[in-house]
Amino acid sequence: MGSGRPAAAPRSGQDALFDPGDPAFPEPAAALAAVVAVHADQMRRIAADEHPDRFAMLVAAESAGGLIAAEMGFDGLPWRADVHNELLTGLLGPRPVPGLRPARVADLAARISEAFGRPVNPDSPAQVLRALAASGVRVPSTRSAVLRGVDHPAARLLLEYKELARLHAAHGWAWLDEWVAAGRFRAEYVVGGVVSGRWATRGGGALQIPRVLRRAVVADPGHVLVVADAAQLEPRVLAALAADRALAAAAATGDLYEALASSFGGERSKAKVALLSAMYGGAGGEAGQLLAVLRRRFPLAAQYVEAAARAGEEGRVVRSRLGRTCPPPSDAWRGLTAEPDDPDTGEAQAGRSLRARGRFTRNFVVQASAADWAIVLLAGLRRRLAAISRNESGGLATTQAARLVFFQHDEVIVHCPAGMAGAVTEAVGSAAAEAGRLVFGPTPVRFPVTTSVVTTYADAK
Repeated sequence: MGSGRPAAAPRSGQDALFDPGDPAFPEPAAALAAVVAVHADQMRRIAADEHPDRFAMLVAAESAGGLIAAEMGFDGLPWRADVHNELLTGLLGPRPVPGLRPARVADLAARISEAFGRPVNPDSPAQVLRALAASGVRVPSTRSAVLRGVDHPAARLLLEYKELARLHAAHGWAWLDEWVAAGRFRAEYVVGGVVSGRWATRGGGALQIPRVLRRAVVADPGHVLVVADAAQLEPRVLAALAADRALAAAAATGDLYEALASSFGGERSKAKVALLSAMYGGAGGEAGQLLAVLRRRFPLAAQYVEAAARAGEEGRVVRSRLGRTCPPPSDAWRGLTAEPDDPDTGEAQAGRSLRARGRFTRNFVVQASAADWAIVLLAGLRRRLAAISRNESGGLATTQAARLVFFQHDEVIVHCPAGMAGAVTEAVGSAAAEAGRLVFGPTPVRFPVTTSVVTTYADAK
């Protein structure tokens, strides 16, 4: 059956990916004109922004991020399939026949039924809830956080079962077969795949590598992994956004939560709860009391996120430091919140919806600005790594290069020859400092990055 297109003239030699004679392929001049027009439109939009310099930086950094994501997907994260298999076998037992549970998981399932005194499928929340209720234990769900507080012999077994079953399902032998080849795990990164600007992945779970499997991430012979982690990034971002010098001074001491502990009876954990409550909107129970202390000590930081929360509750949009904008509320949200709740009916849907959007925008301004910093860091680090590789090779093309191979929110991994580790570590710190200056301008806030030079990812923390 004909396609309606004229047949291309036969030719000898290797086929081309695209046939220039194909009428569906645009003329070079037309294609170039379209590219120029799109670029001009982008430049007009950037110039019209409230802060065109910042927005231009975001566009450039996101473009660099797209290139970095493609390179990381091509180079891949070093991954030892034999080590992965050994870890799975040690935790789960020998590789099972497809469709069956591994031996350790099957044993736990049998012991769970024994603990209940009746057959119970641990993969069925409904069956587990009924079995617990029959034992006099009523809980709202089978979530791990709930099960940890349950006093029943099956609770501990269920927690262990959930952990191992999840490992088998998400990163077991089937995952190993599909995602690891030739000593590399090649993920498909999605730049800005999350609304806040954080990256996502298409399959493979690259952003959720279980800690127990990090021992399978092993540098090639003669190489090392430089693992860099931005400590307590989001609280520091909040200090810079709000220009809160008191919070910035606390952050300058190193461990921000430890520096704040004196305001919370010397308890670091309470300082952490207070800061996270400020950013994520937690105000119930003890969190509300701790948040009140934070407001008194760091009023500018508290006012910044509370203003963002009010904007969200009023149906407005908020932006990151470089101009990343949160989605506007949906028509359904506007309809639900158009009228206040009727206290006589006992319904509070409008109030709940308002508060939920306020929590979202409160966190968005911080998390999205942290994503701004991270993408600028990546762009600067890539430039520095290229220079290091050129200098070490005398400008010649070589496979002995320092390469970005992993990125997750506030953590990066560089795979490089062992002799480059010192230069790479210095480059990470330099790129982090540069990102702070470029994104936030003059600020006393520092963004320290902890680096580890290791041969296996598991030894980094």
